[in-house]
Amino acid sequence: MILKFIVAVLLVFPQLAHAVTVIEVGEAEDGSQTTGQSEVWHDVKNDHSVAEVDVLYQQGRFAPLNSAGSTGLKPGAFWSHFVLHNITNQPLTVDLEYVDHQLIALDAFSRSDVGSGQYQSIASMSLSDPFGQRPVSHNRFVVPTTIPPHESVEFLVKFSSHQAGFVFPSMRIWSPDLLRETHTAETSIIMFLFGGIFLMSIISLVGAIATRDKTFLIYSIYAFTKIISWCTILGYTHQFVLKNHFHWNYLSISGALGVFFGIVFARSFLHTRKHTPKIDYILLFMLCNSVFLLVCAVFSLTGLAVLSITVALFLYPMMSIAGIVRWRQGSTDAGVFALAWSLLVFGLVVQALRDLGVVPHNTINYYWPAFASFVEMLGIMAAMGIKVRRLRLQKEDAEKRYRQHLEESKAELEDQVRARTKELEKAKLEAEHEARTDPLTGVYNRRSFFIEADKRLNFALRKQQPMSLLMFDIDLFKSINDTFGHSMGDEALRLFSDTVMANLRGSDVWGRLGGEEFALVLSEDKEGTLRTAQRLREEIAKIAINTTVGELCMTASIGVAYLGEEQDIEVLLNKADDALYRAKNQGRDQIIEYEDSV
Repeated sequence: MILKFIVAVLLVFPQLAHAVTVIEVGEAEDGSQTTGQSEVWHDVKNDHSVAEVDVLYQQGRFAPLNSAGSTGLKPGAFWSHFVLHNITNQPLTVDLEYVDHQLIALDAFSRSDVGSGQYQSIASMSLSDPFGQRPVSHNRFVVPTTIPPHESVEFLVKFSSHQAGFVFPSMRIWSPDLLRETHTAETSIIMFLFGGIFLMSIISLVGAIATRDKTFLIYSIYAFTKIISWCTILGYTHQFVLKNHFHWNYLSISGALGVFFGIVFARSFLHTRKHTPKIDYILLFMLCNSVFLLVCAVFSLTGLAVLSITVALFLYPMMSIAGIVRWRQGSTDAGVFALAWSLLVFGLVVQALRDLGVVPHNTINYYWPAFASFVEMLGIMAAMGIKVRRLRLQKEDAEKRYRQHLEESKAELEDQVRARTKELEKAKLEAEHEARTDPLTGVYNRRSFFIEADKRLNFALRKQQPMSLLMFDIDLFKSINDTFGHSMGDEALRLFSDTVMANLRGSDVWGRLGGEEFALVLSEDKEGTLRTAQRLREEIAKIAINTTVGELCMTASIGVAYLGEEQDIEVLLNKADDALYRAKNQGRDQIIEYEDSV
């Protein structure tokens, strides 16, 4: 009768027709019916009470949502109004499930006298509240309500996004039993996918230990952070792990970690720094953006965090582009990587468009990113397997060709061995020398430096003797090339290396790591190391080369690290490199020691 009365009133007073949305509900609600988007009001400052909002509703301030389903990135809160009418002959309990996961808080109010009376609070939920306080155990916000037989209940629901966020002012209508069944099925499928990703993470970790390939280790970490990220974003971390101490900024933190390690893995797997340097600059920007997202999350800058996540989603296709470029350069595994990543990118871009209100929200684009992540991890695992197989085949081919060459040369070598013994020995020594030394400066190359430095490290550890490692970088070397030309730059590198070599002992290890970077291993304590470093810095500063465009002078920045508990020369080298980086940032032409606290 009440519903008929409302309809009659709307026919008599058509100016009120926009103000009531009546939804008929029955016993078998399966979530196909939704509420909310035809009568919505934006509470920009999130400071209105339900009574004040009711007055605004009566004044006709509510209007249909002007998008495909999302409010877009907006501050404050959104209020939704609707009426549920029970068409059955008995009291009906239904669960109203918020359609998305990225919501900070939800408050629901209802009243039985449609159009009059005061609203009563029926639910108040927040991500910061203990999960056990939720009226329905669900990873998304769910509001249970009971409607008398053949009666209508009026609702006002407040969707809060804190400083700024994406809001979908709509709720699916479920019977409690169907909601529980669907939730159990969804959770089982998601956990199956996460279990698969976890298994791939473990397999990659074992591969990293077996092959000592850092790409496998980075992939393992990336897979693990992806599990953490999606569990947190979809609400399972709050439901099953951090039940009493969850905070909304964990969403951004976990997302930032997933994005960060995903980009780190892509750069390592595709070798973008070497093969696609221009694209690598964009990937570096994406790394910075993920760090910015982490900072925003830590300091609770919700709006900036959401904006940063959106930027990351729209830049994700660059990883696919990098994979395609590498594939065109001849890397088959990069092609598989590009295909796998594109599946994820498609889902994430659709999700971004959904968040912005461009495309409608549905089950497919809601779960596609999580499912695509699983497929992406499978694809990348396949790409890594292809890469390992390619390297193995290359090794076998090289060994086969080497054996064939030996067999073909055997008869000839037997006849000429005596006459050519001295010549071959000489050639062997020259080849070994060329393999061990840098062709420009004549000092140890990167590979030989690590071999010799590792020997010194093992000896120092065994004998418990002091050892230090110094990283050298010629200050502003690019400007030397730009001003005096690359040939004069090469001459500067040779003179720089000769100057250092002239001031070293036979036991010191001096090598060129690449470009204008050199490294030195000294069997000295801290005091002796600093004296040597200072002497070398002063000698370098005395270098002067007369050229047709003026005098070429140079200085060098030096980073120093001392052997502690390190078992790997690369760890010590990274510390010295960190100190060198600080020396360059603090003005160059100086010596900086590595400090663990920095």
